[in-house]
Amino acid sequence: MPHLLPSPSRPMLPLLKGGVGTLLLGGAILAVPQAQATEISIACGAGDASDYCPELARQWAEQTGNSVKVISTPNDTTEKLSLFQQLLSSRSSDIDVMMVDIVWPGLLDDHLLDLSEYLSEGATGDYFPALIDNNTIDGRLVAMPWYTDAGLLYYRKDLLEKYGYPVPETWQELTETAAAVQAAEREAGNDDFWGFTFQGRAYEGLTCNALEWVASYGGGTLVDEEGEVTIDNPRAAAALDLAASWIGHISPQGALNHTEEETRGIFQSGNALFLRNWPYVWSLSQEDGSEVIGKVGMAPLPHGPEGESKATLGGWNFAASRYSEHPELAADLVAYLTAAPQQKAHAVKMGRNPTIESLYQDEAVLASNPAMGDLYETLRHGVARPASVTGDAYARVSNAFFNIAHLVLAGDVPADQAVAQLSDELERIGRRGW
Repeated sequence: MPHLLPSPSRPMLPLLKGGVGTLLLGGAILAVPQAQATEISIACGAGDASDYCPELARQWAEQTGNSVKVISTPNDTTEKLSLFQQLLSSRSSDIDVMMVDIVWPGLLDDHLLDLSEYLSEGATGDYFPALIDNNTIDGRLVAMPWYTDAGLLYYRKDLLEKYGYPVPETWQELTETAAAVQAAEREAGNDDFWGFTFQGRAYEGLTCNALEWVASYGGGTLVDEEGEVTIDNPRAAAALDLAASWIGHISPQGALNHTEEETRGIFQSGNALFLRNWPYVWSLSQEDGSEVIGKVGMAPLPHGPEGESKATLGGWNFAASRYSEHPELAADLVAYLTAAPQQKAHAVKMGRNPTIESLYQDEAVLASNPAMGDLYETLRHGVARPASVTGDAYARVSNAFFNIAHLVLAGDVPADQAVAQLSDELERIGRRGW
């Protein structure tokens, strides 16, 4: 149920210009008199203990003298997107601010405020450039990054040391090391041990994995920044060929139906040498009951023979509806939620990865999770899915990619034929322009 968060008036530290920002004095906004308090509605996450958005909304309300109605949304991202699309297409003013997935700005941009009209000059300079680029559609900044994710390689430090192997830098090295250690562990009696576990089910997670393989081989990103389809090339085919060789060799046949949690379970139970997953796995692998406490290392994902490590970016952002009756306050709330102090608290208390680069050198952030510092380079060189450039068509683009990648993994279609088929399909989808 939505609930009201009224509060007394206090000053705040905004990033705004104009509108509410005209009240700026010495870096703080003048408190709005209680009689003029305005209610702003925000659609956050599920509203459970892992959802820090309501707490930050309370803080904003306290500091501005306004009130905030917090609306919980479905956990399922597809259901959440459908809800937002219904509200926005009807031009409803019921929600002023909403939490949006990293691949949604291009889908929803026509219905979102251009935040650059409200933010002060240079307000985006401290954020990861790739995230700002992702949220900028046709020159309009339609969302501000809140927290981010990127694919990582988890590995068993103890087993690499035991068998004398370094952390692999290329996918070929990973393949060879995984095969050797898998054979040795099975010889030692662990028949359930696998060399590598990853997300191979036909869903968005496979888009993330396969994009990392292709991009790290120098094979492009499906659709480039100019909207040109680039997937039909030998490097992309080579990346998919190698991935297909893993199934039944260093990865279980069941990988074809594995998502994040299945792969984490295999690794955390001690039955895999390598795991590709998101940063959330680190803290869970160190909790009581984990079979790998103190045995886990993290590294950038490997790369192809002619490429460099690439990690698909994930994460969530805040956007303001164009149909808000209070656009200045909606933009102000977005600016507050995504500002450095709030991101720092989110990182320290909830373990989320900030989108502001300087926080990866912050002592409190690093003390809360030493792995944060290791994530910095991975995030800085992250690769965005082609959601911004393909806009409304992204869901079809991603579906086409993960379905053809799944066929390659299953051995049903050769990789060179697959990338040619995919290129033709993407050309058809984008024939009239993205």
